[in-house]
Amino acid sequence: MTTPITTALLAPDKFKGTLGAAEVVEALARGIRDTAPDVELLACPIADGGDGTVDAALAAGGTERTSLITGPTGEPRSARWALSDGLAVVELAEAVGLRALPGDELAPRAASTRGLGELILAAVAAGARSVMVGLGGSSSTDAGAGLLQGLGGRLLTAAGEDIAAGVDGLATLASVDLAPALEALEGIELIAASDVTNPLLGDDGATAVYGPQKGIPSEDIAVVDAVLGAAAEILDPAHACRDAAGAGAAGGTGFALFLLGAAQRSGADAVFELAGVESLLARADVAVTGEGKLDAQTLQGKGPAEIARRAHDLGLPVAAVAGAITLSEDELHEAGITRAWDLTSRAGSVEKAIADPARWLVEVGRDLGTWLVDAPQQEHAAARDGSGAAGR
Repeated sequence: MTTPITTALLAPDKFKGTLGAAEVVEALARGIRDTAPDVELLACPIADGGDGTVDAALAAGGTERTSLITGPTGEPRSARWALSDGLAVVELAEAVGLRALPGDELAPRAASTRGLGELILAAVAAGARSVMVGLGGSSSTDAGAGLLQGLGGRLLTAAGEDIAAGVDGLATLASVDLAPALEALEGIELIAASDVTNPLLGDDGATAVYGPQKGIPSEDIAVVDAVLGAAAEILDPAHACRDAAGAGAAGGTGFALFLLGAAQRSGADAVFELAGVESLLARADVAVTGEGKLDAQTLQGKGPAEIARRAHDLGLPVAAVAGAITLSEDELHEAGITRAWDLTSRAGSVEKAIADPARWLVEVGRDLGTWLVDAPQQEHAAARDGSGAAGR
């Protein structure tokens, strides 16, 4: 006889483009409480270093701060960040990412990471001794040149003038002095939080892999990659950072952070540590996770897959919820997921699911609550011995 489900951990990632992770938790909780009012719900919105990292840090008890910085195309922008016990969590997506572009208009040649450097400086000025930088959702491919400038680094043209913003400005780089940036960060622990392992250059680099989503046309990929390569020869003549795993993260922002001495950490691991995922899993009888789309990318170390792995290792059944699911039942099972629900099937179409995701999440939450209370005990037991089956 297995122990009844009395405590459920709700640990989804965002549903990108529709709801943040905290909103997903809220909607699921509303539905679960309708059908399983006696089940204790532990809320734990997660992220993997991209969009939602600051929200996850705030949900974990961080204090919200805002700073006025330079947006990706030069406009003033107010960016949120989180501070807790000397640790600042800043997010590239919040400061200079795709979602920060005015009018959602791509600017592949002009977008800059300057504002992220300014945000790091603001965190240090506020007393942070460690700064975790969530990388993901970037709008630029400037190899972090703007970030270095925002921190005080001197990136100069042959005429001794500051280079302009973006990859076009980077093409004019002739000399560099990073001493002011390094001095500004003296004594500060810098963490690059990302699960991207791409190097800066080449077929697996920042431009080739991520440039198209930022608006770089295919015919310009080689040209932009060459610009990054020439800049790297000046910034990193010993090639100590350009070939490192993760240097290509966020349009090469990982490369710039490595030049400043940053240590790379898995974004999911870093956020999970902030949120106290291990202690919450120890209290739970079941874990509920998910994201906008459960697909092959989910299995490449993204947050929901990591929640499922850790819960499964503890013998906990895992339920997953997504806007859409392209994984097979065997793939879900192998990922440690016992049951899965998708909003598209419930709503009848992708368009309807996207139009009102909270409504469908509440409905799925009701089904989840019924499953928690009424599912055969052997189904929960099967998850604990590794033989559970996924279904929708």
